Amino acid sequence: MADPKTDSSDAPRSAYGTGAAPDLADLQHWTWVMGRAQQMMMEQGIGVFAAGAAGPGTPVSAEGQSRLAQQVQDYWADNLALWQRFVDPAAAPPPPPQSEGDARDKRFKAAAWREDPWFDWIRRSYNLIADHLLRGVEALEGVPDKQREQLRFAARGLVDAMSPSNFALTNPEVVARTIETKGQNLLDGMKHMLADIGKGQLTHTSDGAFEVGRNLAMTPGKVVKRTALYELIQYTPTTPDVLATPLVIFPPWINRYYILDLTPEKSFIRWAVEQGITVFMVSWKSADASMKDVIWDDYVTAQVDAIDTIRALLDVPAVHTIGYCVAGTTLAATLALLAARGQADTVASATFFTAQVDFSAAGELQNFVTDDQLAVIGTLSPQGFLDGRYLAATFNLLRGRDLIWNYVTNNYLLGADYMPFDLLHWNGDTTNLPAKWHLSYLTDLYRDNLLVQPGAMSVAGEALDLTRVTTPAYVQAGREDHIAPAESVWKITHLFQGPLRFVLAGSGHIAGVVNPPAAGKYQYWTNDAAADSLADFVAGATETKGSWWPDWLAWLRTLSSDMVPAEGARQPGGGALAALCDAPGEYVKA
Repeated sequence: MADPKTDSSDAPRSAYGTGAAPDLADLQHWTWVMGRAQQMMMEQGIGVFAAGAAGPGTPVSAEGQSRLAQQVQDYWADNLALWQRFVDPAAAPPPPPQSEGDARDKRFKAAAWREDPWFDWIRRSYNLIADHLLRGVEALEGVPDKQREQLRFAARGLVDAMSPSNFALTNPEVVARTIETKGQNLLDGMKHMLADIGKGQLTHTSDGAFEVGRNLAMTPGKVVKRTALYELIQYTPTTPDVLATPLVIFPPWINRYYILDLTPEKSFIRWAVEQGITVFMVSWKSADASMKDVIWDDYVTAQVDAIDTIRALLDVPAVHTIGYCVAGTTLAATLALLAARGQADTVASATFFTAQVDFSAAGELQNFVTDDQLAVIGTLSPQGFLDGRYLAATFNLLRGRDLIWNYVTNNYLLGADYMPFDLLHWNGDTTNLPAKWHLSYLTDLYRDNLLVQPGAMSVAGEALDLTRVTTPAYVQAGREDHIAPAESVWKITHLFQGPLRFVLAGSGHIAGVVNPPAAGKYQYWTNDAAADSLADFVAGATETKGSWWPDWLAWLRTLSSDMVPAEGARQPGGGALAALCDAPGEYVKA
């Protein structure tokens, strides 16, 4: 390409100073390359998918071949129209109206993606190919629903990865930044990328901005028990009187517990203590080689142990419980175990944060439980535990555009510094998992959905039957949850037999839960009428602005409002269990 400082031709120039725009031959060549690649995918790749779905050696039907041919024809027609708009805008037909999704696509928010003809063409070409590729998956015939969803997931991942925003030479913002900084952005980005390669994990927030015990997990309390699997934290009361029935929270052991104790203004724990509740938190140990034989039974019986410990410490007949995500699934099993033992009355209530028990509609995570993938997972844990970075990468893939490619563009290509964000610091603070538990969880629950089959699973010799659970339950789901879809969480309402309140919260798996009232964000929906489905629930629901936390507190107080002085064993270390160390404890820092 000619030097823009000396070239005096009349060729059109890019608005970003990259020199003369590609000539007609260049554009024709690249149009042909992109189009031919798309046609090959449709004619060969999608055709093979279709034939394979119908069975080995089974040809695609005439109707299927016709649809495939029509899609290829449609693609070339759309491509020709795009080409005409580029070379002769006045004579070309107007572009189709921009979809709502395109308008909100943050990858192409810079004005140059539309104002610069070259980058506008790149953007439109990419959207055209992406649209036809995704439509090709939907056009496949004879494909089972589960396989089609796997193909959708793979196609979306491919489409996100091939976005021109992910590459330096096809992103106008990167081109402009490179010229402006004389390449320093690429050097800074290389530094970020090499650091991530060194630690084997994508960075999402600035290093050193947050530290557990310094500006995260700061609610005062003491560790009053430590086992090989968990620490039990008791928080210091801040009110003269507290509810007689204490609360124990079971967080997921696939993450650190302090998602519920982030900065003080976001802390659910601090808020609950301020409402006059005696709060206990289980802090799980990150797995190591000593935990190679730990299975799901151990986590269920650990929950029972924590419940019994608190009952004995405070001399109370029962406790309130909260289970978040996988710990909520486990809490359901705990309730079934206690019901089988005739000890259901040791739990006064059970609250479920985005927890699933019926995995028939468990969302995109089901794409990771094929037999081949399970076999691969089995090879990743030679020491008996799964490195938490593997699971973090899996969850990042569920939102690849936001949690992977956004950072590739901003921090690798643009060379931008990372922003401090407590939630993303927590997201990157990975924990290891016992390999036996993890594999059996994926197999028994996600793949085989055994928990909803009475007697199909057992813990400590007791067969589990969720339909025997009569404990009062509060079930919260997130409307945009991509990990535990609301439709999947709803299914718990068809199993438990006791009084149950279902609440649909705005946002997703984390923000839908961690939503303090003072923030005034999002909303939630309630419906006191009977509903057979989530759709029926939503159709008759009442929307309330803000956090659902006060609704939960009001529900909890309707079960029992008795108060007792916050003294003696209600103070951490003031009872039979001595304080071992200050909160947040040792396990959360491992």
